Amino acid sequence: MKVLLIAESREGTLLGSCYELMAFAEKMGAESAMFLVGSDSTLPQFGGKLYLADVSAAGEYNPEVHKQLVLDVVTKEQPDMVVFSHSSYGWDLAPRVAFALQAAQVSEVVDVVDGTMVVPVCNAKLRRDVTIKTEKTVVTLQAGAFGLAEEPTATPTVEAITCESGGKVEFTGYEQAESGGVDLGKAPIIVSAGRGIGKPENVAMIADLAKALGGEYGASRPVVDSEWVEHNRQVGTTGQTVAPKLYVACGISGAIQHLAGMKKSEFIVAVNTDKDAPIGDVADVLVVADLKQFVPALTEKIQAL
Repeated sequence: MKVLLIAESREGTLLGSCYELMAFAEKMGAESAMFLVGSDSTLPQFGGKLYLADVSAAGEYNPEVHKQLVLDVVTKEQPDMVVFSHSSYGWDLAPRVAFALQAAQVSEVVDVVDGTMVVPVCNAKLRRDVTIKTEKTVVTLQAGAFGLAEEPTATPTVEAITCESGGKVEFTGYEQAESGGVDLGKAPIIVSAGRGIGKPENVAMIADLAKALGGEYGASRPVVDSEWVEHNRQVGTTGQTVAPKLYVACGISGAIQHLAGMKKSEFIVAVNTDKDAPIGDVADVLVVADLKQFVPALTEKIQAL
């Protein structure tokens, strides 16, 4: 099997998601080539062939031009899969490429088991295995789902690729999202509430523990979707990515989307009634207990110090 990995750069900086693409190819046991619209000053540490389109000519993002560039590389390499990150770039470009190739598209892949791709369903409560029936497949990968066991050190073999400029879209730049509420990215300690807290009234005890520890409280997506907590406190791929010194996950099962947003925390404590919950795989300490009993007791002990 051969895969074409679509790396991304933004404002002259190579995005680290290219290494997640490489990890996916490794897990699939596939030969890989890579495509990038960028510059030769910021190349990925990749041991295969890299097709490089100059960003000054192709544009930071021009969907028609970038699509054609990818299709030109597909013609050269004849890959079985074209793999994007599940990012704004991938969301927009992947279906254009899939349509042009008349290929199936599999979005938000979170795992590979025995060569079969796995995707979340029912708001990530369930997972399903996907079987491909088309000759080629276009895939997007959930952020944080794949990681290399070791830091890459290779140097790519670069082949320049060009395309006539054009298209109906003009890229004018990036606009910083308006900030509001708490910035969890600056909090040294975060206590997060998951679906396991049971009801909105129990958010208060999570906030009390965070206050006692001198930190902030956050939440998983299901809690935010239920409108128990405002969105600016959401941790995960559709919320904030955080890396505090201490992260306390209360009643959080450990969906890939949430783990991607907090797995770089220095020390992780998880409180869950399920000893086999996925959060336990990344936690330094797993407390198997009813959080409605444990959290108030812990808060009381800390306040007494």
